[in-house]
Amino acid sequence: MFAEPTSILEGRDHPGDLTADVDVAIVGSGAAGSVAAKILAEAGMSVLVLEEGGYVTPERYAKFRPTETMRNMFRDAGSTAAIGLGDTPLISILAGRTVGGSSTLTGGVIFRIPESILSSWVRDHGLVDYAPELMEEAYRSVEQETYVETVTDDMRSRSTTLFGEGAQKLGYSLKPMRRNTKGCRGSSRCNFGCPHRAKMSVDVTYLAKARSLGAMVISDCKVTRLVIEGERITGVEGRLLGAEGEKRGKVRVHARKVLIAGSALSTPLLLKGAGVGRWTRSVGRNLTLHPGFRVAALFDQDVSPWKGALQSAYSDAFEDQGLTLNSVFAPVNVLAAMFPGVGPDFQRYTSQMRQLATFGAMVHDDGGGQVWRMPGGRSVITYRMSKRDKLRMLKGIRLLAETFFAAGAREVLLPLFGVRPMKDADELRFLDDPSFPARRFECMTFHPLGTARMGLDPSTSVVKPDGETHDVRGLYVIDGSVFPSSIGVNSQLPIMAVATKLAWGIREATSSARACA
Repeated sequence: MFAEPTSILEGRDHPGDLTADVDVAIVGSGAAGSVAAKILAEAGMSVLVLEEGGYVTPERYAKFRPTETMRNMFRDAGSTAAIGLGDTPLISILAGRTVGGSSTLTGGVIFRIPESILSSWVRDHGLVDYAPELMEEAYRSVEQETYVETVTDDMRSRSTTLFGEGAQKLGYSLKPMRRNTKGCRGSSRCNFGCPHRAKMSVDVTYLAKARSLGAMVISDCKVTRLVIEGERITGVEGRLLGAEGEKRGKVRVHARKVLIAGSALSTPLLLKGAGVGRWTRSVGRNLTLHPGFRVAALFDQDVSPWKGALQSAYSDAFEDQGLTLNSVFAPVNVLAAMFPGVGPDFQRYTSQMRQLATFGAMVHDDGGGQVWRMPGGRSVITYRMSKRDKLRMLKGIRLLAETFFAAGAREVLLPLFGVRPMKDADELRFLDDPSFPARRFECMTFHPLGTARMGLDPSTSVVKPDGETHDVRGLYVIDGSVFPSSIGVNSQLPIMAVATKLAWGIREATSSARACA
């Protein structure tokens, strides 16, 4: 198929058009696409992975500055956002656009889907194959493949340790994170590509194995059309992209099966463009985000928050209130964006960076988002925050701030536009006012889910429990789009485990069909 003796073809360097004929075409090389590529290549199928982003080797991204990573590996250079409707903030959505997808840019945090959530999927959506006990094998498979380990206490940053001391004084505690790492050195750079290849993201695990098994990858390849004949998918079409995103050669792929794994932001655009699910109002709807935020605190001691694992501890003490607390860090130039003032006032905070501690939280949201397909195939993302989620955010901000004050902080910076730094816990009482405008929240997310939900009813869902769309045979959605609800935890393992189950099902169905032929 390719003249190049490599399993990755970089579209930006290819001079002409491309055609291919494969068993399986996978759109997207992130957490879901790479998992499926490895499983199906292992089963002897010819697999082609099409990735819109570029191919950045671990050796290259290890040397990137944060701004270089954002420009080369993030969707929209890190500027993707959900527009708030009504009393809702603008929510920054950080998503990967690179070979390996967002897994190359996350903190590597590993959580299983809470059993209560899986039980609701069974009860409310008829997804009996996703009962807690039936997810165990998929979880174990992913955790083994990606070297999941528990973060030891000595890998906690001083920032996290201080927060933990404050939590103890307030009557709750932190638990150690599990992360997919192997030999982590505590560089706190996970969100910009691990500089030591210690994070076992899919580019160095699943996708590397898939390539060794014969799977091919085309980077810089934007799929623009699903080719459907009658009620069956027959392939995809797209364009190769240059280094600056300019259109180059055409791509035409004939495939017996097409798996969409472009993320909850991109997948619905392809489906809508092809008219898939036209009788349901679910395509692009039901977007959940897990809105997240962080609070920073200044101490009278050296904290050096960049020393230690990026995310090493969490608290689920407030899980029943829709909040999970997580240790976080960001590079100096990113953190500085939340500092107040200009000139000397701003410089006063940047000069005290060594004394700065941070901790974050995320909301188990009710949803309220939608991905709209605009003319030309571009998207607009909107989100309406529920009143309950707004109150959860106010509570979470106050809780983080109170914990830092209990730990001895002399000043706390809140993620609220137009609010001055707090000097003591008594000043936080304004957060009890439910009328505080949510538009002033500063928040972001790594976890968009749910825009092509799974279910039994074609009028309320896009795909069947096996991932195949209700109306087009051979077309599957295998990424976080299929989640029927918010899950309240980091989504990397959940997406990979669900993709594992779906890929296993596709493998078995294909094997059975071949045996009967």
